[in-house]
Amino acid sequence: MDIVKQLEDLEAQLAQLKSIAEKGTVDVKDTIVSLESKIKDTRKNLNSSLTGWQRVQLSRHPERPYTLFYAQNTFTNFIELHGDRLVNDDKAIVGGWAMLGDQTVMLIGHQKGTNTKSRQYRNFGMANPEGYRKALRLMKMAERFGKPIICLIDTPGAFPGLEAEERGQAEAIARNLFEMTELRVPTICCIIGEGASGGAIGIGVGDRVFMLENTWYSVISPESCSSILWRSWDFKETAADALKLSANDMLGNGLIDGIIPEPDGGAHIDPSMMAAILGEKLQQTIIELQAKTAEQRIDERIDKFGKMGRFRELA
Repeated sequence: MDIVKQLEDLEAQLAQLKSIAEKGTVDVKDTIVSLESKIKDTRKNLNSSLTGWQRVQLSRHPERPYTLFYAQNTFTNFIELHGDRLVNDDKAIVGGWAMLGDQTVMLIGHQKGTNTKSRQYRNFGMANPEGYRKALRLMKMAERFGKPIICLIDTPGAFPGLEAEERGQAEAIARNLFEMTELRVPTICCIIGEGASGGAIGIGVGDRVFMLENTWYSVISPESCSSILWRSWDFKETAADALKLSANDMLGNGLIDGIIPEPDGGAHIDPSMMAAILGEKLQQTIIELQAKTAEQRIDERIDKFGKMGRFRELA
């Protein structure tokens, strides 16, 4: 992205000027102050002026924090639990007990890798059926103990391989949709990066669904949409705008419950601040949801998702 490249160039210039200042050969104090101000303004503009496609690109930034980062920084005492008790342990979805403030919660989320080797290990955040069955097993465990559930979503989609279909990918996702609708404990879902198709909605049914500011949520990625409609990826920017996949679009269409702001420039600029912002919002929402009965939460959840979309009945 041009604006991200501009920001990176400015930060490189700032680092160079600070290096010169440390040597003490030239007085560049005023230039540093001016450049720092320009960087600050550029970061603010970055969050407010992005197109749909640019937000898709920003959501894929390699330094953007993933679920395990939040597990260690937003939450404490994270204990990862493994396996679906049927096939194996899917590495694209992680989950386990954690503390959020003084509240015990079940944390579940997609996990992408931070380098080539770990991305392959995590299957690039694309879960197999056993990943969704592991997630459901952990949700049911949380329900038995009466603990809130937090789902962090960041996936380019469920794994589309033949072996995934053979083991029941569609059934696993559909089962999660059905079961999550009737969970008796507070359930909060948040898109922290990419929210693509059934891979996202498979752990995306909750009392509250939030999106971070620079994320996207859609039935299909812009590239795939472009390849279907135009037989080419060249129209991905047009597809991104047409899909209305940004957080503002999703909130305007009533498909999510709120937008969580990111630090100026994106979550990757200051991951620790992003972790604190997310934690504060989650704690507030848990308190709000715990004030209601299980029956109230279930009724509201079903009503909310039942109203989504538009249709017309013909005589």
